Amino acid sequence: MTFEIDVTSTQGAFSLEIAAHGTAKALALAGPSGSGKTTLVEVVAGLRPIDRGRIVVDGRVLDDRAAGVWLRPADRRVGYVPQDVLLFPHLDVAGNLRYGRREGERVDEAGIVRLLELDPLLRRQPGTLSGGERQRVALGRALLSAPRLLLLDEPLSAVDLRHRARILDALVEVRDTLGVPMVYVTHAPKEARRVCDHALAIEGGRLAAAGAPEAVRV
Repeated sequence: MTFEIDVTSTQGAFSLEIAAHGTAKALALAGPSGSGKTTLVEVVAGLRPIDRGRIVVDGRVLDDRAAGVWLRPADRRVGYVPQDVLLFPHLDVAGNLRYGRREGERVDEAGIVRLLELDPLLRRQPGTLSGGERQRVALGRALLSAPRLLLLDEPLSAVDLRHRARILDALVEVRDTLGVPMVYVTHAPKEARRVCDHALAIEGGRLAAAGAPEAVRV
């Protein structure tokens, strides 16, 4: 994907001012807690307003205050998996997955279920799932919406070490096999290097560095 992000977004005493552009299959957002990573993800998703600026992904303008362009979150074709995964407790895994489907879109549901190894979980209730299983279900639900961009906010924060490698492998498959670009928020250098080919380091709401994950302090 190509991306152009030049925005200012203020909420209370915190101000995010980011100007970055480049090309990436998967873009890592790194930086200390409270630096503005989640704020930037929410800005791209259309969940948080900007004061000024422009967001363009793959030539598609998502937000441009000067031109009066603002796409609703539902029209941005973004699959968002937040830190606190919220699955519907009254639906089983299959129901949660299908809730994400976009009407009129043809999506290989069986292929996504197979890729994320969800078949044994389809009749389970969310309350019986481990942290890693919940993350895989949330990822599957996001993919079934046929997103043009996947936003992942620390997707492995609630996953034990034993299952992290498995989910990282799945994310690489999503990136390469399904061709879905992603923005990946993480504090872990190994995760960034495994999944991402470009990184932005954010500190105090400002861009501190940009480049290959190996070169940017994560």
